Amino acid sequence: MNGDDLAGRAPARPGPLEPWPDTVRWQTISRDLIWVELIRLGVLFAIGLVVLSIGWAVSGHWLFGAALGAAVLLAGWRAVTIVRAVHAWGYAERENDLLVRHGLLVRRLSIVPYSRMQFVDVTAGPLERAFDLATVQLHTAAAASDARVPGLRPAEASRLRDRLTALGEDRAEGL
Repeated sequence: MNGDDLAGRAPARPGPLEPWPDTVRWQTISRDLIWVELIRLGVLFAIGLVVLSIGWAVSGHWLFGAALGAAVLLAGWRAVTIVRAVHAWGYAERENDLLVRHGLLVRRLSIVPYSRMQFVDVTAGPLERAFDLATVQLHTAAAASDARVPGLRPAEASRLRDRLTALGEDRAEGL
């Protein structure tokens, strides 16, 4: 089968296991979230490095040196995955629901119907505020279906919160 054979066919619809439907207009999150996550990793790595270095200096046991080497490799691997993971995040607003996607090895697509939302949180810790970012957290009756969209600018987070709240109220009135 060559490309000419496909010319008259309609595009294939995504299957039920297709994690990122191409029929949706995905919004990306801010790439500044990479820096937030790398700083968090750096702080944890520095603490671990100090503890392992002190243990190695006090005991002189080779296992502390091996653990130190493993920690360096693990931190390097995690830094690469942080960059890729931030690029994998996305969200899409549809007529009746919000889609949130993320994940590298295990891709996750959460579909949250507006009518099922109970409330919407917007949070920003000190590090997120330093980079002018916020996270929108959606809460539903089912704890497993809660979804979050990190790495949004505060104005976009407020807009999304207000839109989701309004749509949730409109859809819930018929229940």
